Amino acid sequence: MPSPSAPASRHLRLCGAAAAGAEPSRSSPRRSSSRSPTTPPCPSRPLRPRPALVSLTLVRRAEEKGALCLDGSAPGYHLQKGSGSGSQSWLIHLEGGGWCRNLKSCASRQRSILGSSRYMESQVEFAGMLSDDQDQNPDFYNWNKVKIRYCDGASFSGNVKEEFQNGTKFFFRGQRIWEAVMDELLLKGLRHAKQAFLTGCSAGGLATFIHCDDFHALLPKDSRVKCLSDGGFFLDVEDISKQRTLRAFYSDIVRLQDLKRRFLHCSSSMDPGQCFFPREVVKDIRTPVFILNPAYDAWQVQHVLAPVASDPQRSWLDCKLDISKCSPNQLEILQGFRKELHDAISELKQKKDWGIFIDSCFIHCQSLNSFTWHSPSSPRVNNKTIAEAVGDWFFDRREVKELDCEYPCNPTCHNLIFAKPFKG
Repeated sequence: MPSPSAPASRHLRLCGAAAAGAEPSRSSPRRSSSRSPTTPPCPSRPLRPRPALVSLTLVRRAEEKGALCLDGSAPGYHLQKGSGSGSQSWLIHLEGGGWCRNLKSCASRQRSILGSSRYMESQVEFAGMLSDDQDQNPDFYNWNKVKIRYCDGASFSGNVKEEFQNGTKFFFRGQRIWEAVMDELLLKGLRHAKQAFLTGCSAGGLATFIHCDDFHALLPKDSRVKCLSDGGFFLDVEDISKQRTLRAFYSDIVRLQDLKRRFLHCSSSMDPGQCFFPREVVKDIRTPVFILNPAYDAWQVQHVLAPVASDPQRSWLDCKLDISKCSPNQLEILQGFRKELHDAISELKQKKDWGIFIDSCFIHCQSLNSFTWHSPSSPRVNNKTIAEAVGDWFFDRREVKELDCEYPCNPTCHNLIFAKPFKG
């Protein structure tokens, strides 16, 4: 239950398989599993139209193009064709799922949907901003919509020619995957797009920052082209033990996949890991971008602010699972984390063509869930759902800079409750 000082905000309890650690870093093929005794049951929800199931398409001649997942299999994507007024509009979503920092963790991903198309589902549900239901997705429901699967371990950015690392085959080819999928989509109608929207969640949100201008350059000059990063503004901050855990993690990724040359904004004096943070990547972006982020990003709280290695006494465990169980001192640290996010985007707030929606919820990605994207129970800031704010911004109906007050002020939040933390 929320603490006495917290308002009656809605809590979204992760249940069933989702409670075991979901989108940010899945490490095994998705399959049904029985709930553990500690996993809460899924509550019943009002009946809503079932999301459409969209089939997987593997990239053609992937080996010839060198566009391969970590294990050497062909990458894939799911395409749902648009109709009517949306037939020449495209929404492309880059899947998230963490990163791998060394050969051991990348080898583990090779045996999962995050490193091999051999494990990917043949169909996935399109919900939230990918939904074809006008009630759930009023502005983009009839567009051509694509979900690009993530299987390279470095936010679609690596391009290492060598295949062998310490005698084992690894393919660090995220950049080539991006290019190969774009080539196929251009032939399938993207090259004629009148409107195009590149989006992504988590590691895919970071990839959206990385590829936003590249995406714009592929499209007709008179097209409306914008980008959105959902839960992708990762912060270069000290954790509770004064270590920069995520910077060290990112440094390993940059070295492993030889990414520093990919980022022109990086100076030789910078730590390699700094190049990979959104605060640096956005400095060179010319295309309008929408930043959708919770101020208390659950994945970042669990793995950037209070990672296991920095909390040997597990004093943060309850707080990391349920924000309403944070102590006053922990809440003070969380408010400092929120301030770090606001400071990191301070210059972006001044860009009239950029959009921002920072709610005060304890959650991670919010655009692919119909309940958080657009529903009667969706989180709101200034009485706007995320879908309404994004639509207003994309179509230039108004300038959108929605910045929520501090937790626990927003009673519309869906604050996650975990059985155990997201996988790192």
